[in-house]
Amino acid sequence: MATTCNATTVTNKQVILRDYVTGFPKESDLIFTDSTIDLKIPEGSKTVLVKNLYLSCDPYMRIRMGIPDPGTAALAPPYIPGEPIYGFSVSKVIDSGHPDYKKGDLLWGLVGWGEYSLITPDFSHYKIQHTDVPLSYYTGLLGMPGMTAYAGFYEICSPKKGETVFVSAASGAVGQLVGQFAKIMGCYVVGSAGSNEKVDLLKNKFGFDDAFNYKEEKDLNVALKRCFPEGIDIYFENVGGKMLDAVLLNMKLHGRIAVCGMISQYNLEDQEGVHNLANVIYKRIRIQGFVVSDYFDKHLKFLDFVLPYIREGKITYVEDIVEGLENGPSALLGLFHGKNVGKQLILVAPE
Repeated sequence: MATTCNATTVTNKQVILRDYVTGFPKESDLIFTDSTIDLKIPEGSKTVLVKNLYLSCDPYMRIRMGIPDPGTAALAPPYIPGEPIYGFSVSKVIDSGHPDYKKGDLLWGLVGWGEYSLITPDFSHYKIQHTDVPLSYYTGLLGMPGMTAYAGFYEICSPKKGETVFVSAASGAVGQLVGQFAKIMGCYVVGSAGSNEKVDLLKNKFGFDDAFNYKEEKDLNVALKRCFPEGIDIYFENVGGKMLDAVLLNMKLHGRIAVCGMISQYNLEDQEGVHNLANVIYKRIRIQGFVVSDYFDKHLKFLDFVLPYIREGKITYVEDIVEGLENGPSALLGLFHGKNVGKQLILVAPE
């Protein structure tokens, strides 16, 4: 909880990147610190001061912690050591010099990790119009992960009724939605996850036709052949490495792979190679990587699609909520050890 320093200035707890990270990040790489912030926007400024209610923990944030290189910079700018890390949030406007936002408005978008953030609204910030659903959903189901699932599945994979769909990291923020979107389309859907608890969630809560714990499979190729005896039409890729290698052996002719993430590779200094790429030629497989910001122009179309399913109870969403900004670093780093069950987010302040 922020404390008052004077009439308009308060303390502002923040999470700072200590230095660029190689290998698996540690909690000591992220510093929990106090700063101050003015609650009034200067006259003539078009910035917006927000109080952060929820902060989103997402795997891509690990990429931004690393030493800058041209490849990762194409995804998002690297974090700057000594400054707050950035991520998606649900926030409430405290003061605004921007014509599109007024005090009391709710928004979701990119902010610095702190109790308060000063932002300059751009294409990554959206005013929240629908408050009949949980606000936390705008860090996940109705925010960046939801848009990621929607764009990757519908815009890139062009699914058809009756097709076979495989989703890796299927119980996470994106995967759980891809599976449910595929079931809505009338597809046969299988997911992989890293614990039996998550496998049970996939089959009994999210409606996947089948699921397996990849940690208990001696041979991923055999596991996929068991689940897809006739092959895979669509693979929604969240993992990379050995899983991608096994999938390439099991794709059907003209299969489609949407490459959303490769969480198995983010913490490796020497990333694993892929050995079965010749199958892309033999089977005429289309592989496409994508970044969700390329599809933000479809946000209203996405809301029109997904909100009725939420209101009718036809889409469900599991969240893993940690309370307190001070617990943010451990929650974020837990993603890379499979500790979260569902969408990982931080409750910073009560709504």
